[in-house]
Amino acid sequence: MVQSNAIAALLKKLKYSFNDLSLLDEALTHRSYASKNNERLEFLGDGILNFVIAHELFKLYPDVQEGDLSRLRANLVNKDSLADIARHLQLGDVIKLGSGELKSGGFRRPSILADAVESILGAVYCDGGFEQCRALIIRLYADRLASSTDLQSLKDSKTQLQELLQSRHFPLPGYQVTNITGQAHAQVFHVKCNIDEMKIEVTGEGKSRRKAEQIAAKKAIIEVMQRFEDKSK
Repeated sequence: MVQSNAIAALLKKLKYSFNDLSLLDEALTHRSYASKNNERLEFLGDGILNFVIAHELFKLYPDVQEGDLSRLRANLVNKDSLADIARHLQLGDVIKLGSGELKSGGFRRPSILADAVESILGAVYCDGGFEQCRALIIRLYADRLASSTDLQSLKDSKTQLQELLQSRHFPLPGYQVTNITGQAHAQVFHVKCNIDEMKIEVTGEGKSRRKAEQIAAKKAIIEVMQRFEDKSK
């Protein structure tokens, strides 16, 4: 692998020197470019990343329960967070993509960028071992791990609505699919959320039942909070 200026800049940001640069080359090769690509390294890097972040959160938040720890980890290792890291590393400049992906702007696509970060982690593990990979993860996530997180904001809308109602001793809401529209490849789910005791009924639409339920729940939270505020006046 010829070390271009872009690769040299990447290595400088990673603060890691590969013994075997072919591993980095593989990590930066998308499946659209070659049959030998970064998918296996991505699989490996994903597992290591989840473990290391879980361990760091376990140490940082000794009083936080499993459910919230899982939400914290998911927020840190999701596609958007990884894509942000990839942009900081300017991976879009060095990922090898097939002509179709290049034309469609694949070097900017969050999923491709996120996968490349995990692939690099897998490559570092194969090249330098677990401690080197762990140290890289800590470097890449230093600011995110140091910043305070609002645990409530990490909960999805259905969970927030459920906890809000339970805190006031109201029964749980009900969700019902009222309609499914669109073609088979582009369906839109229409969902109704009912809170019978409060006489609240809202609707949500989404590309999946889950998304539609989350949208309906978010609307219901606004309605419930308004009722609580009106009662307190």
